[in-house]
Amino acid sequence: MEKKISPSMEDYLEAIYFLQQTNQDVRVTDLACKLNISKPSVNRAINNLKKKNFVEHENYGLLKLTESGFKTAKNIAIRHVTIRKFLCDLLGVKKEIAEIEACRLEHSMSNDTIKKLQNYLKEVGM
Repeated sequence: MEKKISPSMEDYLEAIYFLQQTNQDVRVTDLACKLNISKPSVNRAINNLKKKNFVEHENYGLLKLTESGFKTAKNIAIRHVTIRKFLCDLLGVKKEIAEIEACRLEHSMSNDTIKKLQNYLKEVGM
């Protein structure tokens, strides 16, 4: 059974996931810059994610997704990319707007709807 987390916490996991894909090493400062929020806010969120066993973090050290955190973050990232692709490539929404709207929609769409959207994109060759 998956642990329920807030959309805000999902955003943190997703940001760590994307940063790890490009940088490997992720620090609180990197996350604060990516999300445009303060380091104390990031630290509070990271402590909550640590309690739920989504991240590992030693004070002033690197952030690392746990196996559970990686699985959850990857799922969120896939949702985001799927929605953004649909909005940009199929509907012609500007990239900047599609990025913002994909971030909002990824938290509220059901897994079933996302799966159907993925299947539709495959059907139309995207």
